[in-house]
Amino acid sequence: MKLGTVRRWRSWSGLVDVVPTTVHSPTSATEVAQIVADAAASGRRVKMVGTGHSFTDIAVADDVMLDPARLSGIVGVDREAMTVTALAGTRLRDLNAGLAARGLSLHNMGDIDAQTIAGAISTGTHGTGGVWSSLSAQVVGLELVTGTGEVWRCTDQEHADVLACARLGLGALGILTTVTLRVEPLFVLEAHEEVIGWDAALESLESLAHDNHHVDGYWFPGTDRVQVKRNNRLAVGVEEREPLPRWRAVVEDEVMANGAFGVLTRLGARVPALVPGLNRFAASQLSARTYSDIPHRVFTAPRRVVFREMEYAVPREAGTTVLREVRSLIERRGWRIGFPVEIRMTPADDVPLSASYGRDSTYLAFHTPRAADHTSYFAGVEEVLRAHDGRPHWGKLHARTAADLAPAYPRWDDFAAVRDRVDPQRVFTNAYLRRVLGS
Repeated sequence: MKLGTVRRWRSWSGLVDVVPTTVHSPTSATEVAQIVADAAASGRRVKMVGTGHSFTDIAVADDVMLDPARLSGIVGVDREAMTVTALAGTRLRDLNAGLAARGLSLHNMGDIDAQTIAGAISTGTHGTGGVWSSLSAQVVGLELVTGTGEVWRCTDQEHADVLACARLGLGALGILTTVTLRVEPLFVLEAHEEVIGWDAALESLESLAHDNHHVDGYWFPGTDRVQVKRNNRLAVGVEEREPLPRWRAVVEDEVMANGAFGVLTRLGARVPALVPGLNRFAASQLSARTYSDIPHRVFTAPRRVVFREMEYAVPREAGTTVLREVRSLIERRGWRIGFPVEIRMTPADDVPLSASYGRDSTYLAFHTPRAADHTSYFAGVEEVLRAHDGRPHWGKLHARTAADLAPAYPRWDDFAAVRDRVDPQRVFTNAYLRRVLGS
């Protein structure tokens, strides 16, 4: 068992900053179990961090911190069941590459691939559209270490209630050591991106979601422009895909979407009065494009501009109403928002603490540049979202507490009962979990 170097740990956004008491870099469930058992016996707390892509302090490990770097890699492929098992510290980009090399793919994924598998499913990372939108809903098995230092294998046949909850467990139900996901043969997605007007976009949201496999949109505050991206499966072989030319991908996705956009957001943060004009300029630079590639090269995109984010899921039927109310609020308050609002549509799922549990949803994500003050904007918009029965993304900023979250989730008590069983001493708790789950 390797004892790691104790050093300051910071999240990607810079919002979370902590120095743990002890750091371990385990290589197996057995080692994790020993660490947890020792911590439980001495009244200490344990957390395994990921890559720090949550904006909340959900992964704060201020006592015993587990570094997942040595728990990485695909360890099993079942082509009959069409599942893949990977160690929980595997980064999504490495999982995607490993699957593609084996002629396999996840059904759906979010647009950032830097997270670990454990971190992504534990916070509710999701894509848009499809049969399953969230990564958690694609989980069919997992192995975890409980708060008493036991190693449990959870499937639909064994500890099924734990599996149901730990697919999106907030890190409160144990240390994940392996995750088994359903996969499918590698396929080709065609992406079509274009900019349309605000009214046309809102009027067509439902039909876009119905007529396409995956749809998301980006509205630039202070403008009437919405970028819409539609991803659809093609009935062609992988060798027939038509990706963007390398030069165009570099110019548009690196130079413009990251480099130039980063300059614009920094300028807007320093001189807020320029933001509406900068947004209009940014929107005017987006041209229509169509390309096709294997899924993870279409779903995911590089994100090099650091930002702050709040994201909520509202019932699908409330999506356009909420967007109109948010736009009205932004205009009334005179906020200068230098980042687009992201719009995604998800099908209902059966994951107890999923923001899409039991209902088709519209996810709305709100961002500010790192250098801008996000507090007033997020607080004001959160009031609108809560008024429409919104549920927060667990890894994004929000001000909710257990008292008002519990009524929003029909299976809240089921999750609490599992937590009491697998972590009676609250070995895995921290300040965030005490706020959102209670004691």
